[in-house]
Amino acid sequence: MDKHLTKLSKFLSLILRHKPQVIGLKLDANGWADVNELVDLVNLHGISISHPLLDLVVSSNDKERFTYNSDRTKIRAQQGHSLDVDLGLIPQPPPQKLFHGTATRFLSSIQEQGLLPGTRQHVHLTAKEVDAIKVGQRHGQSVVLTVKAAEMNQAGYHFYCSDNGVWLTATVPPEYIRFPSKLHRP
Repeated sequence: MDKHLTKLSKFLSLILRHKPQVIGLKLDANGWADVNELVDLVNLHGISISHPLLDLVVSSNDKERFTYNSDRTKIRAQQGHSLDVDLGLIPQPPPQKLFHGTATRFLSSIQEQGLLPGTRQHVHLTAKEVDAIKVGQRHGQSVVLTVKAAEMNQAGYHFYCSDNGVWLTATVPPEYIRFPSKLHRP
């Protein structure tokens, strides 16, 4: 993705996940925004966007952060909201294990408190260790934690899988986390 598309994608993440009020946008209870209103308000905010450019941002985002409804009149972020939205996800059994990428500087806190959603609605997990490594590298020296997801699910914790394959759960207590003996280095 080129620099302009990356900038637009980051701005849309801010608007559709965290602060729609920055441009005066209203999201419905499920996090959906009217596409025409979004395009108009982004342009009024001084950032040039068109429907074809929005389509390009949505289709070229390697993490598939955004999705349209079936008739493409509404758009929302797939997950990662700090806003209280109901994504309509149904609990489902997770794989045996899932992964979470983080930075080594957060390990002592995670060992004490587990994985917490912070300002987001859910803890984000992945079925692919390589994806977790990439996420961890964004925050410093990467470390991948293995989450005993099936064991958690059996204990009553709920898991959801977003359309782009990101696994979500409310929290991961420390007893369900396997910490690596060696660290991944970029």
